[in-house]
Amino acid sequence: MSKTNLTRRGVLKSGAVAGAGVALPTIFTASSAAAYTNEPTGASVTLGFNVPQTGAYADEGADELRAYELAVEHLNGGGDGGMLNTFSSKELKGDGILGKKVEFVTGDTQTKSDAARASAKSMIEKDGAVMITGGSSSGVAIAVQGLCQEAGVIFMAGLTHSNDTTGKDKKANGFRHFFNGYMSAAALAPVLKGLYGDDRKAYHLTADYTWGWTQQESIAAATEAMGWETVNNVLTPLASTDFSSYIAPVLNSGADVLVLNHYGGNMVNSLTNAVQFGLREAQANGKNFEIVVPLFSRLMARGAGENIKGIVGSTNWHWSLQDEGSKAFVKSFGTKYGFPPSQAAHTTYCQTLLYADACQRAGTFNPCGVGEALEGFEFDGLGNGKTLYRADDHQCFKDVLVVKGKENPTSEFDLLEVVEVTPAAQVTYDPEHPMFAGGQLGSCNAG
Repeated sequence: MSKTNLTRRGVLKSGAVAGAGVALPTIFTASSAAAYTNEPTGASVTLGFNVPQTGAYADEGADELRAYELAVEHLNGGGDGGMLNTFSSKELKGDGILGKKVEFVTGDTQTKSDAARASAKSMIEKDGAVMITGGSSSGVAIAVQGLCQEAGVIFMAGLTHSNDTTGKDKKANGFRHFFNGYMSAAALAPVLKGLYGDDRKAYHLTADYTWGWTQQESIAAATEAMGWETVNNVLTPLASTDFSSYIAPVLNSGADVLVLNHYGGNMVNSLTNAVQFGLREAQANGKNFEIVVPLFSRLMARGAGENIKGIVGSTNWHWSLQDEGSKAFVKSFGTKYGFPPSQAAHTTYCQTLLYADACQRAGTFNPCGVGEALEGFEFDGLGNGKTLYRADDHQCFKDVLVVKGKENPTSEFDLLEVVEVTPAAQVTYDPEHPMFAGGQLGSCNAG
């Protein structure tokens, strides 16, 4: 990653001295190298946790906040250390970050881009946050990522699944651990073909914002490549709570699969409406009618209840995984909160540790140094197996899980079963793939 802004400061200082007839100093003097947004000067460092505490994705936001608090506890030496003990990098010792105690402030994104930018701006300007993280909406993530780029702080994206976050809207100061729509489609398509065949007609209902658009584009392309036909794609407002008017036309459309490109409360409500209209028991084109949810989580499964049984989708992580990192995180989270964590909790916990570790390895909170430490970083022990933070676009590449709703769950938390672990190689794409084209990473901004 380029240190363009830092270098520019040094060049300006050098030019001024040279004009006075004095020899050029080293470009990175102590003062110029240290100058960046919200440089911590005391015994603590402040992180900004910006999550949806209200709105359609509030359940995910609540679990994200739990995970952030647990990560801070572990970074400061509390609890059992969680995934600090399994993380392949051994830089974090439980003594904060670079010897400074970790503190945090929170904001409510309201699942609205303007509100999210306002709360992030306040945390940066009023609270001195040196890093912002969080969000459960790609629209929010893209808006806040842009703000952090302008402000000169690192943005460690929370739950954001749109291709655009690390595609056309990618930024040098932004990093995403969560997977994306293309990855979900690449993992799901072979499983859907095996379960339902290659001669299907799909009707899509799609959340009308950046995530829904790119998720629908991805799953339609992947299923059409294996022989499916896309009959229709209908956009639905994010604020919708009753999807009856959107579900009603499906059975007379000629489709035999309904794809719900919805998330959070939207998916719970649209799936519930679909079941109420009898789609689970319906026949079409001589086949059993099927419902597919490309992206879902345990929190959504819990909200959907009985309706989730047998429904196939993808997820970034699941608490039933038996690797050492996952077991350590589930134990820590369960001990603190009394129930297992969601994928939202997992990715935000990981992002906090990854940021802290990058600071340790870089020896600075300077966002340009932190960014360089994250770019091309390969790691293990955080629950998804071997993972790469790709330098080209700041996207993590790791195995993707295909899951389905359990027919006979043993508890309110045991709702999903992993049916396929798709290797990272199968979901990896070229940085110039057309679905991710149109944006430039640009240069790091240190403020």
